Amino acid sequence: MDSMYELLLELPLFKGASYDRISEVVGKAKFHFLKYLAHEKIIDKGDPCTHMKFIISGSVRVTAANSDGRFKVSQTLTAPDVISPDFLFGRATQYPVTAIANDTAGLVQISKQDFINILNADEIFLFNYLNMLSMNAQKAVEGVLAVAAGSLEERIAFWIIALTQRGGTDITLTCKQRDLYALFGVQRSSFLATLDKMKERGIIEYDSNEIRIVSRRELLDIISTTSD
Repeated sequence: MDSMYELLLELPLFKGASYDRISEVVGKAKFHFLKYLAHEKIIDKGDPCTHMKFIISGSVRVTAANSDGRFKVSQTLTAPDVISPDFLFGRATQYPVTAIANDTAGLVQISKQDFINILNADEIFLFNYLNMLSMNAQKAVEGVLAVAAGSLEERIAFWIIALTQRGGTDITLTCKQRDLYALFGVQRSSFLATLDKMKERGIIEYDSNEIRIVSRRELLDIISTTSD
């Protein structure tokens, strides 16, 4: 039982809460502990988001793609990350991503109603969730502005940051180069020159169909923001 409480205390929702407060919450809400085998699908894009899903062990590969699959951004999430926390409420309550266990992965999920009860039970839990939503909203606004007016390097960085989560690692953008430089409205030579500069600085690796991010932190440094 103690180990379960220790796991919960690591989750972003319960950051700053006491052991006693967590034990009280656990007694009133249902926490479903799930295990997935390597390569087992956890979420399909378009599935209804009816639970908060926290990763407590192992890792999960999460992929966002456009409707025809030409653009794909993938990332690996590990404990104590939560999968797409922005989509439990609002107009769009379907998962925008596919999530697959990289290896054996453990998750704990909390139903929407139990989650609401938890938020109402303590201001710490409410503030933690509101802070998470606010950071994601601010990130999206800055990303739109950067795409409109920033340098090509900043625009690439913001685009990837907007489609990934703070704890994301092993990030890859899979797309044909001609589609990418058309997306950003630049010539092929300018696009490749920017990628080469980013590669020389150790920020990315790339080939004709994929850009691999060495460190998401490096992308944040490009745009000089701490809002993420």
